[in-house]
Amino acid sequence: MRLRPPPGALLVAMLAASAALSASAAAAPPARAAFAPAAASANAADDDAGGDPAAGAAPEAQDDRVAVEPPPVEPPRVEIATRPPPLHVEYAQYGVALASEINLDPGAACPAAERFTPCILGSGGGLTVRGGYRSPGPWYFGGAYEFTKMDSENLYRLGIFQQLRAEMRYLPDIGYRTAPYFSAGIGGVVYGNEWGVETGGALIFAGVGVELEVSRRAVIGLSCVYRPVLLAGWKDTANYERQTAIAQFVAFEFLLEVRSELGRR
Repeated sequence: MRLRPPPGALLVAMLAASAALSASAAAAPPARAAFAPAAASANAADDDAGGDPAAGAAPEAQDDRVAVEPPPVEPPRVEIATRPPPLHVEYAQYGVALASEINLDPGAACPAAERFTPCILGSGGGLTVRGGYRSPGPWYFGGAYEFTKMDSENLYRLGIFQQLRAEMRYLPDIGYRTAPYFSAGIGGVVYGNEWGVETGGALIFAGVGVELEVSRRAVIGLSCVYRPVLLAGWKDTANYERQTAIAQFVAFEFLLEVRSELGRR
């Protein structure tokens, strides 16, 4: 036989259960509220630190990268056509040259009116020996001896035209191994058969040339000069009277010269 609880006891139990549920529901919100300030403080700390950690780390990394990057290096400036300074060396310069004397006008030595008189003074070729001083600057001063076998139309067996000259050159420094120069000078001449002296005179000349520096101690060159020559009158071996004349020549030389160092300044 099952015993039923009295109706009042059942009602009391239901009311107690309902009160317990209400008490648990009222206690739950304060617990959630207790956690909310902690989360808010954590979010505020994140905001003070820059918000998102990844977003804050990126600017810091960029700042560090900019700070450690070296400044751009400018390439060195290179000057174009820069030449080393001159050596300021003094030289003794000497050598030989192949010479050609082209007679432009023999003057009164071979008068045009006397067509049947052989011209004793024509063109010729020979050898030049020279030596001088080359300064540290653009100047050269020296002397030269030249002998050339001239065309005498068989009046001389061996007509030798000899010159002794004082010379100068001006060689501007243009920074290349090949350099032009200007030359000038004065001198004396003698002329005769087989190294003899039958007449003589004086000369002046001026010209231009070019010099190629093969090495510091050797040069080759080519020159062209205009040379008027004053010759005194004489009687040649064929008994022709030759008048005092101003003969005009154009001379070409192919020269080879070497240098010996004298000192430095």
